[in-house]
Amino acid sequence: MEESAKPGPEHDPEATIQLADCYRAGAEMLLAPGAGGLVRPPGRLNAIHAIELYLNAYLLHHGTTPKDVRKLQHDIATRWRKAQEYGLALRPKTARHLEDLSENREYLHVRYPRDDALAVCELNRLTATLVQVADAVHAALARPGIAAA
Repeated sequence: MEESAKPGPEHDPEATIQLADCYRAGAEMLLAPGAGGLVRPPGRLNAIHAIELYLNAYLLHHGTTPKDVRKLQHDIATRWRKAQEYGLALRPKTARHLEDLSENREYLHVRYPRDDALAVCELNRLTATLVQVADAVHAALARPGIAAA
């Protein structure tokens, strides 16, 4: 299959950030106070996917090929470590949470929730991680002198 036939925002870091912003907005709406019950798993999934997309945008900006990004599947920890190698800086607690999201297979827990297996992180921790990753990627890619590899 040709590169252009793959789904996604044409592998452009700017388009990827815009898509991440849309997922972030969806997460914020679904996770807002008063939005409870069945909207929580979709809100969590939007938040996790937004984090993944922000990290993808950072990696793409620094020369990682779309094919290599896709090979990461939903492994947020590996995305984070690669982004860190390119200079993305986050608070230690946020960095650990990105590792935890992968280690605990959070993506699968919210994508296929079961009543007896709701081993998901606290909402405030997830939203704080989303905000910090989004802000850090936006700031890093907006800085003059941050050129693509």
